[in-house]
Amino acid sequence: MISTKDLTLLPDRKKLENICKSISVMDAILSQEWQFRYYSFNSKWDVNERCLQMRDGSGDEMHILFREEGCAINGFAHEFGQSNKDRLTLNLPAVFSEFMTGEPVKSIGTTFCLWSTELKNWQTGEIENHENNSQEMLSIFDGQPKSYIDWATEYFEESYKESGIPLDIVTQIYDGQTLTKPMVLSIVDELEDWEQLERDLIEIDYPYDFKSDNGRNEKKSKWKFWK
Repeated sequence: MISTKDLTLLPDRKKLENICKSISVMDAILSQEWQFRYYSFNSKWDVNERCLQMRDGSGDEMHILFREEGCAINGFAHEFGQSNKDRLTLNLPAVFSEFMTGEPVKSIGTTFCLWSTELKNWQTGEIENHENNSQEMLSIFDGQPKSYIDWATEYFEESYKESGIPLDIVTQIYDGQTLTKPMVLSIVDELEDWEQLERDLIEIDYPYDFKSDNGRNEKKSKWKFWK
């Protein structure tokens, strides 16, 4: 399982960003009310910055910052509390300093911190205790659509169709395929606000086409997933 004990299992930052977008798309479909979502992605977090936010509603939070120079992850597990941040961020590249010392990370706290300025090669500072809930927070990033389905089936109970969350559709979203109305309606019985979902998809920067039934009329997106 992915955790600070074994960073080799964490995907490279390009694949990680694609997974973050995919699970945020799924959350936006399953919960149109932002405050009840677990994952959300902002492709315009700041100038040349994108960010995933995870909130479990009980005090655990995670932010994943994406920049052209690399990626940084801040996780906070309320049951473990604030660790020695100076040690956790030892040798942190300067490009991530503002993220780790500014808001909202400053107020949230830090239980673990990871970063990468290369395609792979995840790093962390000095970790005295790997019992930091990193496995619980990071396991969703194994790249397997079924991992999301298993988690969401319990978390979003009764928000999806009685037949369950379809693996083939989630796989298509993980692959970055254009989202269409039939795809959405294979996940939920009905969607209250299509315009809200459009706004969410624009914020996530995920391709969609709700004007045609199959998405064939959509112009080719400039954005694509990295395999």
